[in-house]
Amino acid sequence: MSLIPNYLENRICLNVLANSVENAQACFEAAEGYVVLGVLSKNYDSDLAAIEDMAKYQAVTENALSIGLGAGDPNQSQMVSRLAAQLQPQHVNQVFTGVGATRALLGQETTIINGLVSPTGRVGYVNIATGPLSSKAAEAIIPIEAAIALLKDMGGSSIKFFNMKGLAHLEEYQAVAKACAEHDFALEPTGGIDLENFETIVQIAVEAGVKKIIPHIYSSIIDPTTGDTRAKDVSQLLHIAKKILAK
Repeated sequence: MSLIPNYLENRICLNVLANSVENAQACFEAAEGYVVLGVLSKNYDSDLAAIEDMAKYQAVTENALSIGLGAGDPNQSQMVSRLAAQLQPQHVNQVFTGVGATRALLGQETTIINGLVSPTGRVGYVNIATGPLSSKAAEAIIPIEAAIALLKDMGGSSIKFFNMKGLAHLEEYQAVAKACAEHDFALEPTGGIDLENFETIVQIAVEAGVKKIIPHIYSSIIDPTTGDTRAKDVSQLLHIAKKILAK
């Protein structure tokens, strides 16, 4: 069971939501394996139910499981850590303050763990108060370089920049990408990404020199009737990513 996500040209790995095991398999195939499939911990009433179900996703996607919080819900942080320990997935979504516990419980350095930080309206600065208690208090705004260093201290792998609201925080995102490139850290742009702005968002990270990029494309490619992520849209995202890397 591989703990390493499959990156297109060792650079880009998609992150999309899976509504079912069948949907996960379809999206995995559409992305030619260059994807991790998000399954949200918030959708389960217990650890046991989540573990039993998420293992089915692992089985059909070569362990391309991304354990999610659920819209960045900080109250899911501890559950995500516990699930990660049992499932040993390729990818884990965490609030900033949950990264250290997750890495310790995983017991290995390979699985990707992101740390959620939020835009602040100030270029070069991010809000790290994204945990269960800190998210209810005042913002904790620090330079992006400091956030990266703290995440490295805790065993984190990447910055999850959420909620980007598409291109609404463009200059801030450019600064985050620059810092990730300079400090050899992965970047996961998240929030409001769709088929129209995907190329711009990924291109910025590539041109900045970010070595590992995991863009999250969620609601914009989900069929509102079935709740499934559209495999044809995943295939289109892969085509765009290939075009970016071919430039």
